[in-house]
Amino acid sequence: MAKPESSRLYERVASDLAAKIAAGTYPVGQRLPSERELAQSYSVSRPTVREAIFALELDGQVEVRTGSGVYVIARAPRSGHAGVTDIGPFELLEARRAIEGEAAFLAAAQISDTELAEIERHLANIIRSPHDIAASEEADRQLHLAIARATGNSAMYASVEMLWMARARSPQYRLLSDKAHEAGVGPRSDEHALIVEALRARDPDAAREAMRSHLTRVLESLLEATEVHELEQARARLDAQRRRFVTGS
Repeated sequence: MAKPESSRLYERVASDLAAKIAAGTYPVGQRLPSERELAQSYSVSRPTVREAIFALELDGQVEVRTGSGVYVIARAPRSGHAGVTDIGPFELLEARRAIEGEAAFLAAAQISDTELAEIERHLANIIRSPHDIAASEEADRQLHLAIARATGNSAMYASVEMLWMARARSPQYRLLSDKAHEAGVGPRSDEHALIVEALRARDPDAAREAMRSHLTRVLESLLEATEVHELEQARARLDAQRRRFVTGS
């Protein structure tokens, strides 16, 4: 029986790039085309390309070199075959933004004082653990799950819980998290405080907007933390500086 085509865009991109690496189109030691060029070539978004690079990086086929680009380091995966993949970290965040935004809306309309007090405790744990990533991220998870429970909708809670479970098991998300931690990215207490403030006011629209804005900023900060600064960009900046020096403008 033929294997069904993957529905994940990043897996298709990773698979095609791996095939080209194996065929020698991109030999060992060569830098891959820029993220922008790959996105245009495959007609996908740059986050999708980045998810594909994560998959190849986990398989030991490419290496990300800060300030230079992504380089091929092996023609085949270190295990002999492509590793396990899961939901891409950026598509996971997009799903969370949609679903958890609605969860916040529903929770704000009916949250009890007891439920609100629990969420405020989790917020306090985020605030008191700015330098303990593990503790603040666990408090972050508990806060989001508590909001989902406060909807009183078991299907909504199950959906949010599933997304957090997917985040925990995804090798790609774990790699993204490691890179983000190295860049100093962690849960933001001020963004969570705005969500809690809207819940406290029992304002569904404000709660939805605060949750969506928070997850949008999470997505943007993770994109920034994992940005691969291409060699061409560095050269362009250097050339611009040289021109300004020569012209004096």
